[in-house]
Amino acid sequence: MRPAFAVGLVFAGCCSNVIFLELLARKHPGCGNIVTFAQFLFIAVEGFLFEADLGRKRPAIPIRYSIFKYTSIALVSVGIFICTFMSAKQVTSQSSSSENDGFQAFLRWLLGIGALTFALLMSARMGIFQETLYKQFGKHSKEALFYNHALPLPGFIFLASDIYDHAVLFNKSELYQVPFIGVTVPIMWFYLLMNVITQYVCIRGVFILTTECASLTVTLVVTLRKFVSLIFSILYFQNPFTLWHWLGTLFVFVGTLMYTEVWNNLGTTKSQLQKEDKKD
Repeated sequence: MRPAFAVGLVFAGCCSNVIFLELLARKHPGCGNIVTFAQFLFIAVEGFLFEADLGRKRPAIPIRYSIFKYTSIALVSVGIFICTFMSAKQVTSQSSSSENDGFQAFLRWLLGIGALTFALLMSARMGIFQETLYKQFGKHSKEALFYNHALPLPGFIFLASDIYDHAVLFNKSELYQVPFIGVTVPIMWFYLLMNVITQYVCIRGVFILTTECASLTVTLVVTLRKFVSLIFSILYFQNPFTLWHWLGTLFVFVGTLMYTEVWNNLGTTKSQLQKEDKKD
């Protein structure tokens, strides 16, 4: 029950988070630093108050898989790559005014894909490390969540100028009256607040999963969530869903079914039913 609840938090939190991130990025495309800083600051403050008990609580914490599992993850990754690649080609062909501009945009896209791939690999490695720690010291997902967001905060000093500039821009945005509360705030700050809250729900679910499931399962769930966000983005901007997108989607779902071993479970269920019929 707890893993199912965590998966629900991941998909509900992360997919709704995409909506507010899109609203922020459409108005100010370069606002990624202030969004990330706000997310880390919120989670760190919440953890410092309720998990670390204002610093008085001492922290509790000082592989291998089958070929079948690796194949399933590879299929999911290939499927997402195909969908992302085809979408990027459409964006490049529509937005570039010249061949040179299109090539530069394609290089930037490759750089972004490389960064995302590296981040995914590092996230998977961190999941394995967390899995080892939980086996040795017990399950402490909230503590891990706090330290993972509190320790990197000093690094945002190097981005202080950009964060400040976007904070000024957010202050200049149109006013918005928050429903049910009646408070009027600049709309960009409202979008940022909702983004931070939904991100907390998402990442809280991810860290619960790290205590309940194997790191490979956590990586698969997070990757599937990113795929769902990609599909949502395609539908939101009404981009064409080509044959290649269908092929990528097929790979994702086949890989997921392989990982969950649904065919083996169905075979077990059928054999159990046959045994019960013979008994009757």
